[in-house]
Amino acid sequence: MEPSAREPLVRKTSFSYQTFPERAVQRLDKEYLRSLHNKRLYLAVFAAVLGNFSFGFALVYPSPVIPALEAHPSPALRLDQYTASWFGSVFTLGAAAGGLSAMLLNDRLGRKLSIMFSALPSVVGYALMAGAQGIGMLLLGRVLTGYAGGVTSASIPVYISEISHPGVRGMLGACPQLMAVLGSLVLYALGKYLGLVLEWRWLAVAGEVPVLAMIVLLCFMPDSPRFLLSQGKDDKALGSLCWLRGRDTDYAREYEQIKDSVRKQNRRVSCAEIKDPFIYKPILIAVGMRFLQQLSGVTCVLVYLQSIFKKTSVILKPEYDAALVGLVRLFSVAIAAVSMDKAGRKILLFVSAGVMLVSNLTMGLYIHFMPASQNGTIANKTLVSFANLPAEPTNYITLIPLLATMFFIMGYAMGWGPITWLLMSEILPLKARGVASGLCVVVSWLTAFTLTRFFLLVVEAFGLEVPFLFFAVICAANVLFTGCCVPETKGRSLEQIEAFFRTGRRSFMR
Repeated sequence: MEPSAREPLVRKTSFSYQTFPERAVQRLDKEYLRSLHNKRLYLAVFAAVLGNFSFGFALVYPSPVIPALEAHPSPALRLDQYTASWFGSVFTLGAAAGGLSAMLLNDRLGRKLSIMFSALPSVVGYALMAGAQGIGMLLLGRVLTGYAGGVTSASIPVYISEISHPGVRGMLGACPQLMAVLGSLVLYALGKYLGLVLEWRWLAVAGEVPVLAMIVLLCFMPDSPRFLLSQGKDDKALGSLCWLRGRDTDYAREYEQIKDSVRKQNRRVSCAEIKDPFIYKPILIAVGMRFLQQLSGVTCVLVYLQSIFKKTSVILKPEYDAALVGLVRLFSVAIAAVSMDKAGRKILLFVSAGVMLVSNLTMGLYIHFMPASQNGTIANKTLVSFANLPAEPTNYITLIPLLATMFFIMGYAMGWGPITWLLMSEILPLKARGVASGLCVVVSWLTAFTLTRFFLLVVEAFGLEVPFLFFAVICAANVLFTGCCVPETKGRSLEQIEAFFRTGRRSFMR
């Protein structure tokens, strides 16, 4: 298409963003969405989210491995309480470093190449753990797999949002969280039911499989059309969109809309532009959501899940409780994936925060008011020392902690889990999307590391109920934050969302 032939279409598109959407434009948009066949788009998303599968696998890798290493015959590999805690938590430091480097990689290499780059530290990290001859190799392997997870956490949501169209962006935006949960469940299954066949070294080898599959598939996938346009590669951007949407669709119209939006932005965001509400407002919203998401306590609950169940003397065995909670989490993320484009983002965030609030409050009050003989409270109130004691439930009231935890995970997985990642990639302006997404990941994992390191100290000093009551207060703040700060992005193109923040006019979001 010649430049002269494109100009009238560009002017028409630009005009449609500067006024209220006309019925004719809305009708064309709906007809265009109905004409799309998303098989290739789904394939590109699947290739990318294999990185999240690996991330979920690596995150919970210590769960079946720590017990094996605590009883390892070699002193060089045997873990004590101190080294075991570092083996579990150092992953989050690597993830924070990965998010920090993604601030540069996303804008230099692009979204797809950043995801592919993450495979290198992931493969090396798993290899170090598989062939570890000492604790140092184990910790380095955890740092490297965490680093890879930090890069993918910042790159995959942005890649998915930029290649998707509004009709399916919510559903596809939940896929990273869904695959991360699935990766965790696969690790639990391999560790528990195949433990006689797959020892801890072979579990690390198994972690290489999704990483290598991701590399192979992504070689055949296109990069984000928006990123290619921002780099001046117009022909490649048009070809990428054609591949994703299909040659028999009116993809050229969407291409001109994207191109018109990219033209309004500079290549890089400058320090002076940070003061522009168009830049700092969406960044503050995205960072705030990542901060509040971790403060709600989800990482602490997942990391210390079996110990919490032992302390509260749940009637079932803690390992079965953990598996049950994992299945609930997977089911809830699936519900969010299919309902996000129908119910909307904000209503799911409200419901999610409300359910987490009630669940944390129930857990805190149960631990505080139940007698020691029923809730398993002991004098020194430590999780670590109690984790080795057998659970002795007295009656069915001990199901309350299990149900409260299940509802907490369900609430989290339906809203504040997947939607915070999706909104991060939707509301951030194109010129700052790569840097700001990395910043969100850094804030998220540094917060997670701080909470997991201090959780046990708080429990020992004040009791297990205090963290849960604190998490309940944070969930109440999540409700207020959603109502006051979070825009509804359901069914809106990324260009409409940017126009809303640029002008402050809600007509763009209708």
